This record gives sequence, structure tokens and C-alpha cells, in this order.
Amino acid sequence: MTLYDDTLALLRDLVRNACVNEYVPDSGHESRNAATLEEFFDDLPVDIQRFEPHPGRVSIAFTVPGSDPEAEPLTLLGHTDVVPVDEPHWSTDPFGAEIKDGRVYGRGTVDMLFITATMAAVTREVARQASVGNHPRGSLTFVALADEESRGGLGAGWLAEHEPHAFPWKNALSETGGSHLPVADGSDALVVVVGEKGAAQRRLHVTGEPGHGSTPFGRESTLVKLGEVARRLAAIQPEVSSSDIWQDYVRAFRFDPETEKALLDGSDPAAYEAFGPLAAYSHAMSRLTIAQTVAHAGSVINVLPSSGYIELDIRPLPRQTQEDVDEVLRRGLGDLADDVRIEHLISEDATVSPAEGPLYEAIVDTFEEFFPGVPVIPTLSAGGSDLRFARRLGGVGYGFALHARERTLDQVFAELHSHDEALYLEDLDLTVRAYQSLVQRFCGSGSGSAPRRP
Repeated sequence: MTLYDDTLALLRDLVRNACVNEYVPDSGHESRNAATLEEFFDDLPVDIQRFEPHPGRVSIAFTVPGSDPEAEPLTLLGHTDVVPVDEPHWSTDPFGAEIKDGRVYGRGTVDMLFITATMAAVTREVARQASVGNHPRGSLTFVALADEESRGGLGAGWLAEHEPHAFPWKNALSETGGSHLPVADGSDALVVVVGEKGAAQRRLHVTGEPGHGSTPFGRESTLVKLGEVARRLAAIQPEVSSSDIWQDYVRAFRFDPETEKALLDGSDPAAYEAFGPLAAYSHAMSRLTIAQTVAHAGSVINVLPSSGYIELDIRPLPRQTQEDVDEVLRRGLGDLADDVRIEHLISEDATVSPAEGPLYEAIVDTFEEFFPGVPVIPTLSAGGSDLRFARRLGGVGYGFALHARERTLDQVFAELHSHDEALYLEDLDLTVRAYQSLVQRFCGSGSGSAPRRP
């Protein structure tokens, strides 16, 4: 069997194991995918480490030691959990891994089991080479992580806190990248994810006067105040980013000068329509975003509630602090600010890696191999990934995969967590070959070159 065949077979097994993360500790059952991967690496010269912070929530690391302790290590961070499905909306078995019309269908095929399977297959091939004496110069570690879909508390986050030295975090790859931008003039551009926005979840509390619902006159209404808070929050317009990442992203689309200027200076919100299906993502990448997601007040119909709250999913950009977020909220609330108590929920600063250095250059060189002359555009993820833990531990982390020219960034986004999630087999083949090339380029072999530690 070819490396591609091995990867496809493994991908289908991982999908069929149905490691569904329902955002509670007793879900996920990633132990099933860990067992499949242990069997996949059976009888090969790899160091295996197994981590189980909660029963069934297993992360597992496979390391092929390098021959040169001075060579840069590479760590591939895949996750093995998937999000739940609404099965009546699927036209195929979401855990059947059915192949039809050049695609493999199943929950997790795109997010991110195709990359996880690729990482495993390429690492196994390096281990096979090592078994006959052709060791990589730099060590290669593949980690199959649990619990990524619920922010990694029983996966990468737990490892970063409790086992930070179990494997190197210095140079890491994970989801996703290698899709194409729909450039306005029809030319091409490839994206590489260099960072991700942070989290600044907030619960805003207000109070009013309680009483019987039959006598509301003269009482300060919690619900009315909550509604006014919601209105003022909706009117907040955070400033557009001045970062090189945002500016280079906009310029990569080759819009007309007027549209480009409006996007760069934030003068016309309607200009985001030029991005088409990428408008929402592009808007999120350009600024702090504030989404009102939960509102609560009262419990029974005949009682005036004394308190209520609104929950906000806020995503800050790199270099925006939690204090910056609170200041934006207070300014937006104006004279109501003193009447609102701001509670911090999940709060994590954004992380970003430089668009330079040995690993980034290896990514660019690999893209050039498959798509000669196509510019590479760094982007930020609006959501989270396990790469943020590598960056917080002092490493660099990039999203890496490779898609056919027809697969634009919005088309790849559309598959994430969708009904009938499916991966083009052509993209699996490209990703397998791209990972094989990049690992060889970065880790080298017994006779090849590899980046050296500074």
C-alpha cells in the first residue's frame, strides 16, 4: 500500500471510532482512537507516551528520536475528538466514512482527522526509515490529542500545565491551512495560519427592583435595563487592526483602490461585502469582536426579576489585553457602566507566531514546490486551536495542510462542523505529499540537512 492508501484507511478508522466530544468530561472516549493509533505504530522504533487525565480521555504521543541533538525538533499536534452530529440532517452515516464522488464523508473528516491521519502516517514512515538505519536528524513527535473541541482542558491544555516537558513544543504544526484565497483578479494565493484570536468571555450583570408582576409602576425594570445594555453593546464599533497580517491579507485580494482603502482604515463597514463568503471571517480577523450569545432574567411570569445578565463571546486580537476589552465595554456602556458588573469567564490572550524562521520558511518552500510562484499569506484564526499552548510555552505554531486550487478558504470553512462534512480525496493526497515533503525538509535524514538549534 502507498502512504496515501495507509492514510485513507487510518482516516476512515478514526472517523468510525466516533470520538464525539459533548463538552463534558465523560464524553469523547478518545481512548478508542488512541488504541487504533497504537496498533498503527505496532513494532516500530517509536517512543510512546500515554496520558489519561480523566477515564477515556486519552492523548498519546509517538516520537521518532533524532540522530542529532542539536537539530531542531518538530511536533505534529493532531486531535482525535469530533463535535456532535444532528444525524437526521445527514444523507450518509456520519460515522461510516463512506466514499462517493471523490470525497470521504464523516464527522471530523475535515476537522481535523484528515490532518491527524496524515501526521500519523508520515511519522510512521519516518519510523520505518529509522528502523533500517535512516534516522531523522531532528526528532519528530506526533501527538494525538483529546478534548480539542472543548478548549483542550483534558488534552493539550492539561499537558501544557501538567506535562510540559513530555515532548518539545518548540516547533509545532496543527490545523489548518493551505487553502486558497478567491483573489479578485482570478490569480491565486495560499493561506498559512500563524495565530489565533484570544478569548475574553464576559458575563455582564444588572440589577433592578423586584416585585409582583401585577404592580410594575415606579419600579426600575431589570429587563428594560438589560435591553438597554444589549443595545449599547451592539452599537460598539471596535477599531480596525493596523497589523501587517490584516493589511497583507487585504492587499492579497487585489481589490480596487477605493475598496482596499476602506477595508484598511475601517471607514466603510459595507466594504466587507467585497470578500463575499469570507466577509464574516474577514471582519473577525480585522478587529475585536463582541457577540451577545446568552441573556437571562427572571424565572416565573408574575415576578419582576431583581437581577439579570448577558453573556458575551469576545475575541481579542494579538496585543489586546483583557483590560483593553473591559475598557471597550465600559466606554460603550457610557453612563450605564457604573450600574453593570463585569464578570470574567474564560479569558485567554491571543497568540501569534512570526511569519519567518526555519519552520515558517519550510512551509513556504513546501507550498512553492506544489504551487510555484503563488504568494503565501499569513492569516489569523477567529477560533481556537491547540497551537496556542505551544506558543504560550515559547514555541512557534502554524496551521498546515494543502488543498487543490479549487478549494478556497470559505469552502474549507463551510465543511467545519457541518452536516454531511466531507473531504475531497484530492486534498488528502496533496496534504499527505505536502507533509511528507515538509517533514523531510525540516527534520532531514541521516544524510540530509535539518535546521540547527540557535
